[in-house]
Amino acid sequence: TLTAVQLVDTRQHPPKHGLSEPLAQAIAARLARGEQTLVFLNRRGYAPVLACGACGWISNCPDCSAHLVVHLAERRLRCHHCGHAEALPRACPDCGNLDLQPLGRGTQRLEVTLAERFPAARILRIDGDSTRNRGSLESLLDEAHAGSANILLGTQILAKGHHIGNLTLVAVLNADAGLFAADYRASERLFAQLEQVAGRAGRAHLPGEVWIQTRFPGHALYRALQHHDYAGFAASVLAEREQAGFPPFVFEAVLRAESDTAARALAFLERALAAAPADRDGITVFQPVAMALPRLARMERVQVVVQSSSRPRLQAWLQEWTQSL
Repeated sequence: TLTAVQLVDTRQHPPKHGLSEPLAQAIAARLARGEQTLVFLNRRGYAPVLACGACGWISNCPDCSAHLVVHLAERRLRCHHCGHAEALPRACPDCGNLDLQPLGRGTQRLEVTLAERFPAARILRIDGDSTRNRGSLESLLDEAHAGSANILLGTQILAKGHHIGNLTLVAVLNADAGLFAADYRASERLFAQLEQVAGRAGRAHLPGEVWIQTRFPGHALYRALQHHDYAGFAASVLAEREQAGFPPFVFEAVLRAESDTAARALAFLERALAAAPADRDGITVFQPVAMALPRLARMERVQVVVQSSSRPRLQAWLQEWTQSL
């Protein structure tokens, strides 16, 4: 039988420290029956960002256009893109305010919340931080399979292919982030990820359930997920892609440049475009723009997107352009 999918409307049941009351009660019911729960939060660390309420300072990475993530256990701020790390500040670097607040939820912070709510439960966190040492993932998974942990808390690592016989509830906490990402493939990835994580529940003789906290319970993606209707979901996404002129209805190529300054990267792309084949029949060339993550490891990144409805036409044009480049 397919896993039942329940949606918790967080507008009616506002989460307290990341956990809504109906979901907390569902976890409590599993604990009472001696069954396991997987709490899925695709965000490691204690909190995604540290902020100052007095002056508005936010823990940004000095080398990337990304935030530094709070890792409380090691008392560090860490960039998940370039690896930059620094000590957790005692006070705001801009105004000296001592009351810095972590914003958002990471797995470490959620671990604290779950431990406070379920003090008798054995909680096992499995994420990129807890599995950093060699062999640690295997030993944590062995513990999960043995059934000695009541609540498994983790990121994508736990979504993939693990058969945990006593696990009957999967709780998904921050799925909505995938509904409004800049990448047009985000919803497709979210659906696949949620189907995958749903497959962890009820794999033995016990029936499984997936509970998803969301502000958008009427969203087509969640409705399709409730019916495990991948074909219907894919058809609706394809219709959107066709309307918007996105792949697979057009073919795309990207020329990217990175440099220590955005102006140099941009100048390169402009020279490259000047050298591009003049015959642009059936080819659309967009203006150079910053990438979704414009700065990574002190490098400014820009790109040019080229599209065509014909793959052979695009390949021939790119071949000619490559020679001039």
